[in-house]
Amino acid sequence: MNILHESSGVTVRRVVDLSDARVPEHAHDWPVLSIFVLGGYLNQTEFGRRVIAGPSAVLYRAGTAHRNTALSVGFEQIEIEFDPEWLGSTAVPSTLVSHWIGGHAGFMARSLAQYCSGAISAAGIRAATCQFMWTVHGAHEVPHAPPWVDVVSQRLREDTSLRVHELARKVGRHPSWLGSAYRQATGERLLEAAARFRIECASRLLRETDQSYAHVALEAGFCDQSHMNRSFRRILRRLPTAVRQDHCRLGTATALHPKRP
Repeated sequence: MNILHESSGVTVRRVVDLSDARVPEHAHDWPVLSIFVLGGYLNQTEFGRRVIAGPSAVLYRAGTAHRNTALSVGFEQIEIEFDPEWLGSTAVPSTLVSHWIGGHAGFMARSLAQYCSGAISAAGIRAATCQFMWTVHGAHEVPHAPPWVDVVSQRLREDTSLRVHELARKVGRHPSWLGSAYRQATGERLLEAAARFRIECASRLLRETDQSYAHVALEAGFCDQSHMNRSFRRILRRLPTAVRQDHCRLGTATALHPKRP
């Protein structure tokens, strides 16, 4: 866990879980807005189980117990824990757990995560959080994405070099339709998803192995190390060297966690 910002009424932190890690059941004294960054996890609350592996946000009311199990690529999220009075008149959902997955809410969650990865000010984080909460206020939970979305995502995860027409052929759709429909359903463009999948793979290798940067770049599907650096800077707002530091910070956990090639 890495504290990104802390001021009266709010704490912003980056939370990283290694592949297949289990986070025991826990709750927070204040509401927590968990914003997806990378990877995926199985989220479990008293209301059921849900796999989350794309642009999204989850809001837990104070005292709401939840537990997570990271998927095979690990998981990274940004948590904003806040005093409700800190948001002022901004409405906070009354439900104990709120999921906003994909769609425009997913796009807004990506924007909020990117803001939190940069230089954060007290006024800025409040304004950004308020904007997100007002955007999703009153929105119903997005139903599960249609099956073709999962097919496209899985094929793209397996081979990030696939072109739109190749993906469209796989699901029997027109290429021009697929691009806009995928973005509407997931909150990110196909090219953004492909870049995220490469970064997820590279991040796991950086955190859980001692492979060189050049080897990680090729293994993850980047053209070279420079390409990897540019993608990390654009999407994560930090470089692979910063992600590798998690290897040291999570040293104890890594030692207990079997490394995979």
